[in-house]
Amino acid sequence: MKNDLIRAMKAAIAHMNRWVDHQPAKTVRLFHHNDSDGLSSGAILTRAFERRGLSVKRCCLEKTYPAVLKKIFEQTGQLIVFTDFAGRIAPWISDLNQGRNLVLILDHHKALPATDKRVYNLDPELFGLRGDRDITASVTCYLFTVAMDEKNRDLASIATIGAVGDGFFVDGQLAGPNREVALESQAQGNIEIKTDTTGEFYRLRTGRGWVPCKQIGVYLDTLGAAGYYRGGPEMGIRVCLEGVSDASDRMLAGLGTIQRTAFDREASRIAEDGMHGTPHIQWIHLGDRFAPMGVKMIGVFLSSIRKQVEGQSGLSPDKYLAGFQAVPDEVPGFGRVAIKQVKISMRVCASLADKIRAGDAPGMDTFLPEATRRVSGFSDA
Repeated sequence: MKNDLIRAMKAAIAHMNRWVDHQPAKTVRLFHHNDSDGLSSGAILTRAFERRGLSVKRCCLEKTYPAVLKKIFEQTGQLIVFTDFAGRIAPWISDLNQGRNLVLILDHHKALPATDKRVYNLDPELFGLRGDRDITASVTCYLFTVAMDEKNRDLASIATIGAVGDGFFVDGQLAGPNREVALESQAQGNIEIKTDTTGEFYRLRTGRGWVPCKQIGVYLDTLGAAGYYRGGPEMGIRVCLEGVSDASDRMLAGLGTIQRTAFDREASRIAEDGMHGTPHIQWIHLGDRFAPMGVKMIGVFLSSIRKQVEGQSGLSPDKYLAGFQAVPDEVPGFGRVAIKQVKISMRVCASLADKIRAGDAPGMDTFLPEATRRVSGFSDA
């Protein structure tokens, strides 16, 4: 499990070191997700690669869109790293790469093995760890960077932020490698772990005192998602590496206003008109009504209303919640790309979640990938 993952990471690092030594441009192309886990992952890898003497060209993606991937793999002789996505599409990445670049995947979602010997899929799911319980992308990246160099152990607190931000708790506390990294950061004096009647909670030492990691996670989620088209992800990376600032606070406040206005407007629309429905699914299509926020916001919105569903007329807590949002044909820091996609996100209420865990209802991972495939779409997480 974890030991097998570390061995695979060390093999990938050895290949990476040989690759870098023979390349004139000491550069890594780093693609990361835009939530708190993805931003934490991007920050950890940025710091570690820079310490290794590499120049980091970073790009934040909301999804690994096919049109974007095809453009990425027009390159040859590059070191390319994906984190917090791409584990499931490693075979497709292998087909695109054809041995022309060295590719590392540091994800934690459901995964498939790579078929190209120059594509290393270091997703813990392939090594017996559960990416929805034991380990996040940020902790995966942390383990990778420590395997690179022990001095990267000082990045444990950033990994803890990502772990708490993703919210994978078992009996009220982080589990597996996630908890090991939190305990390591506690021993370093950067994380404080307290307990209450609900379990453990985690606080980060900052220049402003001890701040709950959960609060920082929400801070990063808002920067990365609501601020995706307004420089939010880059600000999120800075927050991870340097801490919050007056500039990040101002950006957050402005984005919070945009988000609340859009969410309130859509919630009122649902209260008045309801959702579209089928026997098992209730759904809405936003079009571009959440612009200029990123498309991750449809998932955030569904999460915000799922606790209210039971009390709303015409909505059922036993139906899957689905939302669609149009994807702009532009990727910040990458350029215009003819994406021509619609994002779907799904959530479930507590009663349906209990049925899924009990095996009385199908989990979304059992049908959503196939559903998207049937309409020429894709599911990468």
